[in-house]
Amino acid sequence: MIRKAEESDVEIIAEYNCKMAMETEDLKLDKEIVLKGVSHALNDSSKAEYYLYEIDGMVVGQLMITKEWSDWRDGDFWWIQSVYVDNNYRRKGIFRALYNHVEKLVQKDPFACGIRLYVEKNNERAQHTYKEMGMEETHYLLYEVENINRI
Repeated sequence: MIRKAEESDVEIIAEYNCKMAMETEDLKLDKEIVLKGVSHALNDSSKAEYYLYEIDGMVVGQLMITKEWSDWRDGDFWWIQSVYVDNNYRRKGIFRALYNHVEKLVQKDPFACGIRLYVEKNNERAQHTYKEMGMEETHYLLYEVENINRI
């Protein structure tokens, strides 16, 4: 079953975010900061929305959606982020089901103009999955300045 996350899901989402960062980037996140970030999103859907895949009441997969306005297209790109599927449930179509769920929501949204995601450049398994589902690599590179207000 796929459902929209609620405040009571904050712990499992934060746990999965930390696991995903460690698995894909060998990055240990500060769980307290992640808990606050997830909680803020769960309490303000303009920041993000999480969708969870449950089996017998247990969350086994997740993804987060953020929206980015495109003046070029007069619409929102829906960004898929914070994707995680529990190790015991991988390669069973859980991400595909979550993606298909989001795709249906996008099709109903008159302001949606597309779906995007970014992936760690060495995460070949994820890249293969996204290509298999019909997504295409773009010509854009991603640049950032991190912690700008915390320097």
